[in-house]
Amino acid sequence: MRWGGAACAAGPVPGVGCRGSDALSPRFRPPRPGARRGHGLDAGGRPASRRAPPARDHEGARPGLGAVEGAHFALLGLLIAFTFSGAAIRFDARRALIVEEANAIGTAWLRLDLLPDDARADLQASFPPYVEARIAAYRSLPDVEASQAQLARAAELQTAIWARAVAAVRAGAPQPTTMLLLPALNQMFDIGAARTAATRMHPPAVIYVMLVGLSLMPALLVGYAMAGARARSLLHMAVFALMMAVSICVILDLEHPRAGLIRVDAADKPLVELLGSMEGRSITPATAASRRGRGPSPPAP
Repeated sequence: MRWGGAACAAGPVPGVGCRGSDALSPRFRPPRPGARRGHGLDAGGRPASRRAPPARDHEGARPGLGAVEGAHFALLGLLIAFTFSGAAIRFDARRALIVEEANAIGTAWLRLDLLPDDARADLQASFPPYVEARIAAYRSLPDVEASQAQLARAAELQTAIWARAVAAVRAGAPQPTTMLLLPALNQMFDIGAARTAATRMHPPAVIYVMLVGLSLMPALLVGYAMAGARARSLLHMAVFALMMAVSICVILDLEHPRAGLIRVDAADKPLVELLGSMEGRSITPATAASRRGRGPSPPAP
């Protein structure tokens, strides 16, 4: 027997209402008096099922994630490029300063010939130890204490050379000799100080912290993107890690060329050759005294 529109037209059934043919279904249970809908119950008094949270739209978020990853890689590439360029420029500047120092020392050494034999012998005796100290100060790196000791020795020899040069000028050296010798010595000392300052000049430590951090951040983003893949390429991961490690190591080696694989010992050759030429033609004080006793030596044929 169906309860349809005719029964509902006569009026609602008490306790049942007019709900169609399902109103008298055995599964239908009218709500209890005073019961409120909601709070875990549906209209039939049964516990209401919880709605599942909406699934995350990973596919829709991929375009945005790709833009973020691209921005990180671009920033990393710019930082590596600028840091490498600065390190290479400073590396070339340090090598150029070695040649300039050798030229300045050689010029001052040659202008010592303008002095009398006595003053020239004292000054020439101080030049080879000075050049030896300058060479040893940089070849002893990365031993900082030994390098500092050699630099202190070179500074003492600078003071002695300048004092003897001033004494020789005051003893009656001609004015042209004074105008040629003292500026040459001053330039020799200035280039030595510039070379020492260039060796200690490096970028701030925060640059290297940023470089390492930006190298790890793209790796984190790429690893997060590859986490959902069924297969992972070990070759790509190894190449990325190796590329970042080699780039950072090369930059550090360029900044510290006497402490790593990149060396500038061959750039010291001008100073080594200059030291050999000094030891071959320097005049000792005894030789100067013997020349003073027998007069000037005849010119060589």
